[in-house]
Amino acid sequence: MNLILFCVFLTFSIGLFLLLAGLLRLPTLKTSRVMMDTGKEGKQLSKTLDAFYMDGAVKIAKYIRMNDYKKNRMANVLRASGLGMTPEVYTAYAYLKAGSVFLLIIPALHVFPLAALFGIMIYYKEIQKADEMLKEKREQIEEELYRFVSTITQELKNSRDVLSMLEHYKENAGAAFRKELDIVCADMRSSSYEAALTRFEARLNSPQLSDVVRGLIGVLRGDDGAVYFQMLTHDFKQTELQRLKAKAAKIPPKIRVYSFAMLMCFLATYFAIIIYEIIRSMGTLF
Repeated sequence: MNLILFCVFLTFSIGLFLLLAGLLRLPTLKTSRVMMDTGKEGKQLSKTLDAFYMDGAVKIAKYIRMNDYKKNRMANVLRASGLGMTPEVYTAYAYLKAGSVFLLIIPALHVFPLAALFGIMIYYKEIQKADEMLKEKREQIEEELYRFVSTITQELKNSRDVLSMLEHYKENAGAAFRKELDIVCADMRSSSYEAALTRFEARLNSPQLSDVVRGLIGVLRGDDGAVYFQMLTHDFKQTELQRLKAKAAKIPPKIRVYSFAMLMCFLATYFAIIIYEIIRSMGTLF
């Protein structure tokens, strides 16, 4: 009897939810996931729980207020990182995700009060996700700047067409840099070259990229630019060497153990050959 009542209650609840969703014209879960994935640069599909969070964040976003400076900065970061959200929706999403974690850990607070820190960690992780994505994208682009500047230095000997230089390099650029070059090339075709390059610099906020953009704007204004980019190539080469040294210094100790074991194997092989030759020569003498 209880099982029949539970099935009736469950069926009635699902039917009532579908009826209200139709009357209120709420989007389906599949529609919400498609809308979330439309503005993303990655190929990973959104999770079902993220779709629920996003629906709630869109409704709560109209109640969130922030000053113009913070809003403009966050909007630039979200646009550059590839997240298709407004600053209000992004903040509401972080609030909802951290708040849901707080609700789940409330029963455990009297046993383990430090569990509240987990919700705070979730909030800061979500609110800093766009900055982390932008930082990773900036590092990927900065790794290519030495090769990019070297290419420009060579092309300046034959041409001063900045748009053509960017389009030629775009064919061999990495994924992150290629997307940015697609944007800046389209922007240069539809507006002023200098304004497009300035917006390109502002999107990523990279000191090294600022030096490159400054040189390209100088070329557009009629400067020679050859000496400037030669010096820039030298500086970026030193920076690239320092980056590679720092990357090599972060090799896990386990790899060093394997390298030491390989060295010992080589030494054992050499000593075995030497000992074998000594024993054979002694046997010949006797």
